[in-house]
Amino acid sequence: MDIEQLNHLRHTLSHLLAAAVRELYPHAKPTLGPAIDNGFYYDFDFEGGDKPGEQDLAKIEQKMRELLKKWDTIQGEEVSEKRAKEVFEGNPYKSELIDEIVERGEKLTLYHSTASDAGATVEEAEFTDLCRGGHSEAPNKELKDLGFKLDRIAGAYWRGDEKNAMLTRIYGLAFESKEALKEYEAMVEEAKKRDHKKLGRELDLFYIDEEVGKGLPMWTPKGTAIKFALEEFTREVERKYGYEHVSTPYLASSKLYKTSGHLDHYSENMYAPIVMDDEQFYLRPMACPHHIKLLQRAPISYKDLPVRYAEVADYNRYEKSGELMGMIRVRKFQLTDAHIFVAPEGVKEEFKNVCRMIEECMTGIGLRDVVTYRFSKRDPENKEKYYPDDDLWNNAETMMREALDELGLNYVEAEDEAAFYGPKLDVQARNVNGKEDTLFTAQMDFLLPEKFNIEYVAEDGTKKRPVMVHRSAIGSLERTFAFLIEHYAGAFPLWMAPVQVRVVPIAEAHMEYAKKVHEALLAAGIRSELDSVDDSLGKRIRACKLEKLPNFVCIGDKEIESNAVKLEFRDGEPKELSIDNLVAHLKEAIANRVV
Repeated sequence: MDIEQLNHLRHTLSHLLAAAVRELYPHAKPTLGPAIDNGFYYDFDFEGGDKPGEQDLAKIEQKMRELLKKWDTIQGEEVSEKRAKEVFEGNPYKSELIDEIVERGEKLTLYHSTASDAGATVEEAEFTDLCRGGHSEAPNKELKDLGFKLDRIAGAYWRGDEKNAMLTRIYGLAFESKEALKEYEAMVEEAKKRDHKKLGRELDLFYIDEEVGKGLPMWTPKGTAIKFALEEFTREVERKYGYEHVSTPYLASSKLYKTSGHLDHYSENMYAPIVMDDEQFYLRPMACPHHIKLLQRAPISYKDLPVRYAEVADYNRYEKSGELMGMIRVRKFQLTDAHIFVAPEGVKEEFKNVCRMIEECMTGIGLRDVVTYRFSKRDPENKEKYYPDDDLWNNAETMMREALDELGLNYVEAEDEAAFYGPKLDVQARNVNGKEDTLFTAQMDFLLPEKFNIEYVAEDGTKKRPVMVHRSAIGSLERTFAFLIEHYAGAFPLWMAPVQVRVVPIAEAHMEYAKKVHEALLAAGIRSELDSVDDSLGKRIRACKLEKLPNFVCIGDKEIESNAVKLEFRDGEPKELSIDNLVAHLKEAIANRVV
């Protein structure tokens, strides 16, 4: 079954859902009901009567199956505006949709779900809806073997606008077979186990407190250990690729953001100004203007280029509360950010190095097989959306495509997805719930060099404008951390793990030797934790496994007598090692950063 056919069946199910709800809740006003990636939904206004809850889904689903027996066909009927409004009298949502369709000059069509001996009219139909089409031609035959069920209930604003009425959205799942539905449900159950919000709480990795503020996560000691490991890895790779590390303030004056254009084009994502000494300052949403000013502290020549500034930079961006989600979408985050200033003739090779570094970083943290690349270009016909220089755009897009092809990277092209000021490479990833996010980007920029009048002295003595490249190494630490939690299901590789080894004395008599082992590990820079003897040995070993520790060592009489330890692995057979060999083994494994 192809995706178009499946979506027609899913859309038919949304009609069936609306019909069942109307039977059980006659006061309900149906609004919209599309097919979606895993099924369908329909939004209803239940004002003026009872509203269903999760406990009512089985009842509604049963009604859907009863009605389906009568749905032999779905027939379309083109109607006038007057007739359409008569059919949906008292439903302001349908009336609004009718007005929009008429305004666009499109046909108004009603679709009637009918028994085989009924005609295609409202009066004879089992259910009628305003729709543009795309349905099953024989619902009771084509849907009976489909795997479908109602899934959940949620709130949703009409047309997705928080200024509009809050509606009730009923979601359904639908797949080409009952087996496919079971497979999807099993995948969802696994996703729930891997959800970074759940594991973040259970493994004590980050914490969000309402009094601190929505979208403002705090890294716990264990989470911070992983954060520092990611920062160290990123800086190490950046140094290898010739970046210089800088540190710039997390706020700036309004003058800087007026020059950069952020106040004109990005202010809805910025926080309110802070007034000090009669001057306005803003928490920064980006560090590019800071890095430009740092570059301009002294004249530069072609011999200085390329200049590569890198920083793990604090950013603050206002996100609507309904869009916040754990560590994936937050209001304060740290980006592994960098800005490159390069002569035009060096842009292609510099961009290739950016891509090489991204590949190395994604491989290094274990996400290479999770991410995909999207080459985001402009729509050349959309003159208002993009920086107005056809030659610059054509040259930049050609250069980027050639670089990607020469490196052999797999990517998809996306027209009309570029930024205003240049084409970009988006690094995309899906979370465990199937939602795709941009992890980070590599971005060409024609605009800021113009706005800040960045110049360098060329070899012939003339002044020229460099090209600016924005890029990240592993994205924002918060978002990447969320994907890492889900990817590893909390069982981080040794080099990332917040606790790399736990020393477990069997009894109080073994504590002194256990301390000796623990202190030797700490002295070597290994993140060691010394266990207490407050619980039974079985419970403490079980805790090591539940906390997904990569290693632990048990200390008993035998270890003390042999002046050694038994190293237990999360995966693999245990090893008998001297203390010195234990330290050497772990240091080597951590240094190699095996994922």
